[in-house]
Amino acid sequence: MKRLSHYARLSGVIAGSTWASLATHAAGIALYEIATPDLGLASAGYAARAQDASTVFSNPAGMSLLEGSQFLGGAQVLFGSLEFSTDSDTSRVLGGGDGGNALGPIPAASLFLTHPLSEKFTVGFGMFSYFGLAEEYDEGWVGRYYAQKNVLLGMTLMPAVSYQATDWLSIGAGLNAMYGYLDTEVAIRTGAPGDGRMEIGDETWGFGANVGVLMELSEETRVGVTYLSSVNLDFEDRPAFSNLGPLGNSLLTNPPQLDLGMTVPQSVMLSGYHELNPRWALLANVGWQNWHEFGKVDVGVDSADPQSLTKSLGYDDTWHGAIGAQYQATDSWLLSGGFAYDTSAVNDENRTAALPMGEAYRVGVGAQWRLKECLQLGFAYEFMWMGDMPVTQDSAYRGRLSGGFEDSWINFFNCSLAWIF
Repeated sequence: MKRLSHYARLSGVIAGSTWASLATHAAGIALYEIATPDLGLASAGYAARAQDASTVFSNPAGMSLLEGSQFLGGAQVLFGSLEFSTDSDTSRVLGGGDGGNALGPIPAASLFLTHPLSEKFTVGFGMFSYFGLAEEYDEGWVGRYYAQKNVLLGMTLMPAVSYQATDWLSIGAGLNAMYGYLDTEVAIRTGAPGDGRMEIGDETWGFGANVGVLMELSEETRVGVTYLSSVNLDFEDRPAFSNLGPLGNSLLTNPPQLDLGMTVPQSVMLSGYHELNPRWALLANVGWQNWHEFGKVDVGVDSADPQSLTKSLGYDDTWHGAIGAQYQATDSWLLSGGFAYDTSAVNDENRTAALPMGEAYRVGVGAQWRLKECLQLGFAYEFMWMGDMPVTQDSAYRGRLSGGFEDSWINFFNCSLAWIF
């Protein structure tokens, strides 16, 4: 019984640390790229642009500026390079390769609708994903005891409403109904030939708010502020173990129940839009995200010998800045470009193998082609550079993993269709 109790504790520690790593990786990248024309601006002017139905999310107050009923649909694919290289400090006992490219192609899509109810009120709806990412390393890689497969995705359904309070002031609000999906796998050292494996997965819903204000200072200038509240995703699952050997057989029939609670961070964005002349417009952002609060992850283990685990992930709040421009080349073509920078939520000492995240530089370009007065096609590309991200993790049970991700980057490609009816 003492031996089984020891294994229950051990499995809880493994599960807790695995969850902490997974959550920091996937949620640590809250994407501005949601398959909309904002991609071609690197998100510059995010809360002040209000030029299509995607303002349902970027600033619901912007719906008051749209003419008629509008639809925007977008499709997007991202792929990049996320490869780990070890150094001489990695424990020899770990063995294995470098894991290959952990970031394969990931498709995404979004749609938005807006409809005016009166001169003052407009309603809208959006379906999109701004939260999460996925990674999967080659089987048997050197860091398999820290991360093997990690998927954490959030899909948002957002009904929203805007009200034009005055000629220059609009306000808006939306409900952030987020469906969360979790799927993670990690290898376990057993002391026997071959590795054990633990799998955790769950689905849940969380709810938050999205509110915004848009001020038209003149016909050429507007300023927008939007606040996106935090969302709690209360995952829970009874992990599935395999190949643990004779000493771990009891866990296969009675594994501990894990309560895995996490918080999608709140954020604030301040944006500006200014038309220099009928052809040129400048756009800019300053933003903040509350990753420090997200870094407090509580893991509860319910078993015959219950215990609670709390792991502080050492996260810092992040800051965002962006600048961009639009150029009306012809009556049919609108060109755009932008640059953005985001600070890192984690420093080199706290980065993990399941956390390929650091500071990020974005460059975006785009074009929108008006086929007719009510129909427009959009095309956009963005390159995100994360560079080198050192990693050092040390555990008496899982060994020492040392090295880092080198020359990391992500490509985003997007096409969209806007229809006014």
